[in-house]
Amino acid sequence: MQILIVKTSSLGDVIHTLPAVTDAQQHYPDLQFDWVVEEAFAEIPTWHPAIRQVIPVALRRWRKQILTTYRNHTWQQFKQTLRANQYDKIIDAQGLIKSAFLTYQTLGIRCGLDRHSAREPLASLAYQQGYNIPKQQHAVTRTRQLFANVLNYPVPNNPPEYGIIKHFQQPTNKKQVVFLHGTTWPTKHWPEDSWLNLAKLATNAGLKIYVPWGNSNEQQRASRIAAIHANISVVPKSNLYNLATILAQSQAVVGVDTGLAHLAAALSIPSVTLYGATQPALTGTYGNNQQHLAANVPCSPCLNKKCSINLVCYDDLSVARVWGVLQGLLAS
Repeated sequence: MQILIVKTSSLGDVIHTLPAVTDAQQHYPDLQFDWVVEEAFAEIPTWHPAIRQVIPVALRRWRKQILTTYRNHTWQQFKQTLRANQYDKIIDAQGLIKSAFLTYQTLGIRCGLDRHSAREPLASLAYQQGYNIPKQQHAVTRTRQLFANVLNYPVPNNPPEYGIIKHFQQPTNKKQVVFLHGTTWPTKHWPEDSWLNLAKLATNAGLKIYVPWGNSNEQQRASRIAAIHANISVVPKSNLYNLATILAQSQAVVGVDTGLAHLAAALSIPSVTLYGATQPALTGTYGNNQQHLAANVPCSPCLNKKCSINLVCYDDLSVARVWGVLQGLLAS
C-alpha cells in the first residue's frame, strides 16, 4: 500500500507527525510513505525508515514570486511529481487550506480532518474521507488518531516513538547543554538578561554551552551570550542534520517554544522548555524527560504574537526556577 502524507510545516508540526508514521509502520510493515513537506524541512522525513520519497514544496517562497513560479514552469513540474504515483490514501495531516489545496492535486483517496476538527474548516472540502478527531488533545495524539482511523488500525496508547533516534546515535557529552534561545514570535522570547544569567550559573558549574542561531538577530544574541565565558560556543550556521547531531550529543537542553525544542524531544534529550504566550498542553514538546515551565499569570497563555504589557509572563519564569529544574535533569 502506498500512502502520501501532506504535512508541509512548521518544524515542530512536521516532527509531531513522525510518531504516527511509526505506528502505521508497526501495524503494516510493508507500507510505503511519501511525504510532501516545505523545502526547509525536507531533511526530517528522510530520517524515518518508513519514508520512501520526500517531495519538497516551496509555498512560502513561491507566494512571494507567483508570476515567476508560473512562467518558469516550477509549479507545473511540482504537480507532475505529485501526480507521478497513484496513492491508496493521501493523508492531509495539517488541516489548513494550503495543505488541502496541495492534497487536491494528488491522485488517490484524499483523507483528512472533518470540518469540526480541522484548524481551517474549509480545508475539509478537499477530502473524500473526513475524520472527527477531538481538538482538545496534544497535536501528536491527534495525528496518531488520524492515521489510525485512515489506515484502520487500533488507536495506539503507548508512548510516541518518533523513529529517528537511531539515525543520530552518538556518545553523550555529560557536560554539554544547548540553549535554544531563538523563536519566531516576539512573545515567545525569554529575556536576554535571563539567558546571560543562566549561562553564568551553567558555566560556573563546569558546563559547556552550545548556542545555535537562525537569523542575524539570533546570531547577535548568541554572540553576546557566548562572550561571557570561554565554555560557551556559538554554533555555526548549519543544516538540520548537524543541529540534530549536536542535540543528540548533549546531556540537556534549555529552550523556548521553538521547532528545535521539538527536535530535542524527538531525540529524547532531557529538556526544560519555557512557555509564556503559548501553552504546552496542545503543542508543547512531547516525549521522554520533557519538563515544561509555563507562566502563571492571568493573561497567559494569550496565544498572541505581540504583547502590550511588556511580557510580564516571563517575570514568573525566573532564572533561579529554570536553573533548579535544569540541575534536576542533569542530576538524574
